[in-house]
Amino acid sequence: MTSPVSPTDQATFGLSIRQGDRIVVTGAAGFIGSAVVRSLLARGAEVLALVEPGGDERNLSGLDLERAALDVRDAEGLMAACADARFIFHLAALYRFWAKRPRDFYDINVGGTLNVLEAARRGSCERVIYTSTVGVLGLDGAARGRPADETCYADVAHLFGLYKRTKYVAEHEVLRAVAQGAPVSLVLPTFPLGPGDRRPTPTGKLVLEFLNGRVPAFVDTTLNVVHVDDLATGHLLALERGVVGRSYIIGGENMAMGSFLSALARCTDLPTPRIQVPRGIALTVGVLSQLVEGGLLRREPNVALESARMSTTNMMFSDQRARDELGHSPRPASEALIDSARWFVENGYVNEKRGQRIRFSTPS
Repeated sequence: MTSPVSPTDQATFGLSIRQGDRIVVTGAAGFIGSAVVRSLLARGAEVLALVEPGGDERNLSGLDLERAALDVRDAEGLMAACADARFIFHLAALYRFWAKRPRDFYDINVGGTLNVLEAARRGSCERVIYTSTVGVLGLDGAARGRPADETCYADVAHLFGLYKRTKYVAEHEVLRAVAQGAPVSLVLPTFPLGPGDRRPTPTGKLVLEFLNGRVPAFVDTTLNVVHVDDLATGHLLALERGVVGRSYIIGGENMAMGSFLSALARCTDLPTPRIQVPRGIALTVGVLSQLVEGGLLRREPNVALESARMSTTNMMFSDQRARDELGHSPRPASEALIDSARWFVENGYVNEKRGQRIRFSTPS
């Protein structure tokens, strides 16, 4: 592994993706991972897409790349896959609010990250881009209307849920590796929307629930919305212009939940939800769902407690560092909303009755 580039040298040295560069992407079939893959292919890279064994690979259909089914818990397999990679984008993670085996969060999000770092160390990798999450940042200021940035440290007592906790631990391990010489930069996505959100993610699920008429009311909160293709471009910018050991929030537009739903209504010609629910009610629903469905019935809760907590938290972020240092320039959130909604409709996620009512238009 090459020596890390200092912040001073980075501005003049930099890196660039060259035609034919061999680049490994973990979590390559996922929503964000597949967008990163498409961006890399557009630059002429030779991509090895590592996908979850038995997972949904439709986001990679028709793409000219090499793919391999490999669990990031397979340390030896990762060593072999990454041996001759110039760059590695590590996006694979267990991104859920509940799992039957809680230990999986640690094994995948922390153990898998350590395996990728070791594979990079033993190979010829010049740079690793690690995809973290804004969920590891503190939000005390956001509660008072001040967007959180990369300097806002979290109160660990407020890292609700195993996803956030394990990503926090994983980021700590990444930064420890950087201190020991590993050339890693970190990307912190906000809340992406756009095509290819097959599971869907929590933000995409909000769009889908709205399209299907299942959002009769909402909680007063804030989201930072970014188009998934702009998020993918941000990953490449972090590689070519980012500083080793530095974190970059790749975000877009902060939107109050009421504004978010109103924009969706305008671009789909569907009615806007008008009822605002007190935060305490949303939390109570989350607690009950977690206890009954998650605890007693051993199935994924319809309203996971972590999801309910997110819905009652102002998730307001500033991506100014990425704009200033990387040249990140996201499109308006309205474009992400309409691309997400259109993709869900065209791919059969919306029930026929509601789908017939939708008339797409670009919101002003």
